[in-house]
Amino acid sequence: MKKLLFFFVLSLPLWSTMTFNPVDSIEINGTAKDMVLEGDHLVVATDMGHIEVHDTVKKEKIKEISIPDVKDFMGDIAPARVMSTDTIDGKYLLLSDSGKGGYSNLYLYDDHNLTQLLSAEDKKAIIKARFIDGTHILLGYLSNEVALLDITTKKERYKVQLSESKFSDFALNEDKTQAVFACESGVLSIVDVQSGKMLKELKGQNLDNVYKVDFKHGMVSGAGQDQRASLYDVASGKGDYIKGHFLIYATALSPLADKVAFAMDEKNNISIFNTSTKSKIALLKGQKSTLNVIIFKDENRLFSASDDNTIMIWDLEKK
Repeated sequence: MKKLLFFFVLSLPLWSTMTFNPVDSIEINGTAKDMVLEGDHLVVATDMGHIEVHDTVKKEKIKEISIPDVKDFMGDIAPARVMSTDTIDGKYLLLSDSGKGGYSNLYLYDDHNLTQLLSAEDKKAIIKARFIDGTHILLGYLSNEVALLDITTKKERYKVQLSESKFSDFALNEDKTQAVFACESGVLSIVDVQSGKMLKELKGQNLDNVYKVDFKHGMVSGAGQDQRASLYDVASGKGDYIKGHFLIYATALSPLADKVAFAMDEKNNISIFNTSTKSKIALLKGQKSTLNVIIFKDENRLFSASDDNTIMIWDLEKK
């Protein structure tokens, strides 16, 4: 497990930071709302009622999966906004708004078949969903409840309230045994995936809503509304933060957790830091709008999605 050195580095020398522009981009049909990477395949959820799967090596779209339109609050037919997506073993998840009372629709696409697992009639206000394995899905409710859904029975094995604060985001560790849940209080909850039991609370570094979290190599990063980019060592519970200059909407840890990315300023630039020293080592310029998701493919290559139709591709070895 990675050990952290916790100290503040609130002012950094200019010579230590290299500036990078995107090396490539992917255009999608709609605004990106969520994104996951499996191998070389990038799966992007859009607000136009579908997900797109792009082969990042061949640089081509290889699949598009659509779900039924919904009625909006005015009663008009409109594409469903896909809020969350995931993939495992050729299966795909599509979590969308239903247009009814703030409740969600959840679809499973498998072997060319689209199956609806949950509908507005189930009255579940779910914000995020991720596969745990081929038959179980972890759910994050708006009410900051965590649940584990059995695909075969369409029943929840458990549903646990983590706090009274509104849910923001969750992230799984590498083997999907634990998840970190973020909420509007700034407190992060480490949860055992199989039981829903809260194992630990990480607190003190964010004092307001944490928009996004990541969880790798025993480390958690948090993107805070309070302009704090937080880092925690899960085993010890100790943490620290780097002060930003604007609301921090997105974060990601590299696979080895040697680097961390944060959206740190009002220009939508992505700042890359060394997690041990907190030194700023790169600034990624070129994002067009507010960041939603950042993903490291490896220690040097990244993908980022904003409130627009362009996925940016970055390489810290290519200026």
